[in-house]
Amino acid sequence: MKRDRIEEIAELLDKRGKLSLEQLATYFPNVSQMTLRRDLFQLEQAGKIIRVRGGAMSVKEVQKVSGEPYTKKTAIHTDEKIKIAQKAAALIDEGCSLFIDGGTTAMYLAKEIPDMFINVFTNGLAVAIELAQKRKLNVNMLGGQVMKDNLSTASPVAKSYFEDTNFELAIISTTAFTPESGFTCGSQVEADLLRLVRRKAKSLYMMLDSSKIGKIMPYTFARVEDIDVLITDDNFPADLKTLFSEKDIVVM
Repeated sequence: MKRDRIEEIAELLDKRGKLSLEQLATYFPNVSQMTLRRDLFQLEQAGKIIRVRGGAMSVKEVQKVSGEPYTKKTAIHTDEKIKIAQKAAALIDEGCSLFIDGGTTAMYLAKEIPDMFINVFTNGLAVAIELAQKRKLNVNMLGGQVMKDNLSTASPVAKSYFEDTNFELAIISTTAFTPESGFTCGSQVEADLLRLVRRKAKSLYMMLDSSKIGKIMPYTFARVEDIDVLITDDNFPADLKTLFSEKDIVVM
């Protein structure tokens, strides 16, 4: 029966944490992938799973390292975040050192980064845990106050931490963006940290899903001219793309 199958899918995801659609199909060989997609949609509507590209993950799996506020953010605009994360991951070269922030888009980026020899500095708890599962990758966690909404850390003493730290690339995300206010977030200490990161990195890549456009948070940490590459989704407005392109910023 359909209800039994949906409950079984939920139990499988709770046990395994994450499954692709192909993996699910091996458990239900007589059920079409289209039907399985509908089952996943129904489970997501019930708040039991989070659909990701090509499959789904258990809400309980996310909550192990997060909590309700972060879990809810992870489930919003999932497809756009995954597309952005895939584009960003493709720009990372083996052997480089980079900084990744602690947003939910950054968590998807951590999933997409291949297991290769790179040094990653991050202030994201969920990001660090995801990256730590990769064998070759080296993870450095920045300490400080934990901000529960996005499971990231920030500290006024971060400046001293970065004095002897070297990374050529920073890939960060933003809570809100307008051309007038720039890239903004809701925490002053986090904004101070991201400004330090911006000045430290030779190149700054900004991840921005289009749902953040037109919103303003209290603290600006970067302006349009401060970034080198903007990584966004297919709904990014054409007039804003022109604005970035006129400033010689690559828009992906």
